[in-house]
Amino acid sequence: MRLAIDIDSTLHPYWDQLAEIAQRRFNVDLPYETQFTWAIDRLDAEQLKACVRETHSPEHVLKAEPYPGAVETIQRWHDQGHFIHITSHRAVDAHPHTREWLEKIGLPHDELYCSDDKLTRCVEIGIDVLIDDAPGTLTKAREAGIVAATLEHPWNRDLEDVIIAKDWAGLARRLQPVLR
Repeated sequence: MRLAIDIDSTLHPYWDQLAEIAQRRFNVDLPYETQFTWAIDRLDAEQLKACVRETHSPEHVLKAEPYPGAVETIQRWHDQGHFIHITSHRAVDAHPHTREWLEKIGLPHDELYCSDDKLTRCVEIGIDVLIDDAPGTLTKAREAGIVAATLEHPWNRDLEDVIIAKDWAGLARRLQPVLR
């Protein structure tokens, strides 16, 4: 099978970085547990762009720690012969240090794609399963006939027809029948 896997809030806990930067730069709290939608309304559009741009800087990308079990699960899938496409809404200029981070953490992958339109690329290359955290992306994946899966977050825990798990071990178990 062909799997596409998002990075931020899927491979590593992204919210902590974003919240720390929003607090430091703009004195705005972004409590994870109250973020019930994907919209971040406590920052204006330019503030949010600045925070996201900083989270995708080499310094922040390279210090990110993957979720427990993420690398091992993906390694197992890769060893079983599944195609692993790592995808992110990161800007293209984040590609080199994102690749460096994937190598640093030992995450095997067949392709890395940084773009605003990851779903179009998933359809182009025939992805069967998309693991992502963004509700809109997961919904569009389902509409395109792609199995949608996610780690549970406050903003996506109520999605329907999406495989949801609290951690990577649970996600691996829930995806096992799909990946046979």
